[in-house]
Amino acid sequence: MGKELTLSVIIPVFNEEDTILEVLDRVRAVDLPMEIIVVNDCSTDRTRERLETYSGKDSVKVVNHDVNSGKGSAIRTAREYVTGDLVIIQDADLEYNPEEYPRLYKFFVNNNADAVYGSRYSGNEVMVDSFVHYYGNKSLTFFSNLFSNLHLTDMETCYKMIRADLFKEIPIECRCFGFEPEITAKLAKRKARIFEVPIYYEPRIYEQGKKIGWRDGIKAIWYILKFNLIRKA
Repeated sequence: MGKELTLSVIIPVFNEEDTILEVLDRVRAVDLPMEIIVVNDCSTDRTRERLETYSGKDSVKVVNHDVNSGKGSAIRTAREYVTGDLVIIQDADLEYNPEEYPRLYKFFVNNNADAVYGSRYSGNEVMVDSFVHYYGNKSLTFFSNLFSNLHLTDMETCYKMIRADLFKEIPIECRCFGFEPEITAKLAKRKARIFEVPIYYEPRIYEQGKKIGWRDGIKAIWYILKFNLIRKA
């Protein structure tokens, strides 16, 4: 059995007043040593007020952006506060279940992995997603695999658990949702040992507040080309 590792959970949040406290409760309920870093990306609803009940308590650090800057920028801000051995990003909605953390975490205990992806599309039981969202994700994953020479089933997954030292040394350039293809390309270029495990996923629809749209898919194609072909290792 390997050593106990501390997990740093980064939660970028923008206008998620209805879900942020439940997400925090679910994360805190996971039986792993962890710290939680929440970056409120200048929410215009009551997210900031909700977070004030958690700030400074039970290893929860809350940082507030004065200007809305995007998911990638929030992750970049949170990175400055990471003190754990591993890092994972947790969206502030309820699509991803923190109970899945141990499935990814176990690959690091005996130093077998540099990164572990939680795949929504590798044989696990999931709520049926929309045709457009499902095949959009599958197409972007195929495109990413083509240029990164990886064989992932879900490049766009939020759940990417990464060694903290590796995560900190990778420059993050994207300000928005381009973080996913960017970090994947840069891990591939570093020849990182990447594992993939199935996770449970409960997609929400746009009427429920889903923020990613078709324009983000177009941008993702550019980021895949940029970080795999244009940027040097």
